[in-house]
Amino acid sequence: MKHKITEGTIPFKGYETWYRIVGEAEESGKLPLLCLHGGPGATHDYLETLDAMADTGRRVIYYDQLGCGKSVIPVSNPSLWTVELFVEEVDVVREALGLDYIHLLGQSWGGMLAMEYMFTTPDGVASLTIASSPASMEQWVQEANRLRAELPPEVQATLLKHEEAGTTDSGEYAEAMQVFYDRHVCRRQPYPDYVMRSFEFLGNTPAEVYNTMNGPSEFHVIGTIKDWDLRHRLGEIDVPTLVTSGRYDEATPLIAETVQKGIPGAQWVIFEDSSHLAHVEEEERFMQVLSDFISQHEG
Repeated sequence: MKHKITEGTIPFKGYETWYRIVGEAEESGKLPLLCLHGGPGATHDYLETLDAMADTGRRVIYYDQLGCGKSVIPVSNPSLWTVELFVEEVDVVREALGLDYIHLLGQSWGGMLAMEYMFTTPDGVASLTIASSPASMEQWVQEANRLRAELPPEVQATLLKHEEAGTTDSGEYAEAMQVFYDRHVCRRQPYPDYVMRSFEFLGNTPAEVYNTMNGPSEFHVIGTIKDWDLRHRLGEIDVPTLVTSGRYDEATPLIAETVQKGIPGAQWVIFEDSSHLAHVEEEERFMQVLSDFISQHEG
């Protein structure tokens, strides 16, 4: 089904946050879905299969977080990139677009951001979906290194060589990382064009947000969020919550279970043929699971 698409920008911190809305309005009794993309520092593009949720009678709203995609800023400013900035941006977007009552979905870093946002006790969040997100970077790195140890020995050696030499921006390191991505980030080959757009943004622009907050790769986390850990606070989240993850996900079953067990009453659905992008790898089933969940919690 074709839906109207509206794009625009919202002033934020002296810059502009770009947004995209799929659909025109909600059917009676339905609430819009606000989607938070991953990274930190990626773009919304790889989430665009979620456009299909507009077929269930609601708008689907995306935005490129500041410093990302079409919200990229013209100057280098590493000190800008904090968790607090991105939490504040969620409220700015909601207020500007009149999103008083929503379903909130965060994927990967977006789910981390969504959890942080829920700690601000926002009004009007009817449900929360956390897709392939950790509650602790310590646990994330432990699990990433466990998966890394299962890579072919020559791939492991290449990764280690460049990390020790500080040459993680080399093509050889990127090729070795791709082996990990194809196993644990997206198993659908070739990657769909909307997924490639997000990867190309990370690869072709100075990845300042990602490098500042995360570091050079998924398991070489040396950025500002390296000690980030919410495990002790998950019990504060008091909205209906769905946790999703893939069987081969870099957000491993242990990671997903930690989130699910920490949030009171949270449900967990594992996608057996997916890694980190279940909404891409098992698109139809993901939409069905998500639609069934949010339709039970229209507030």
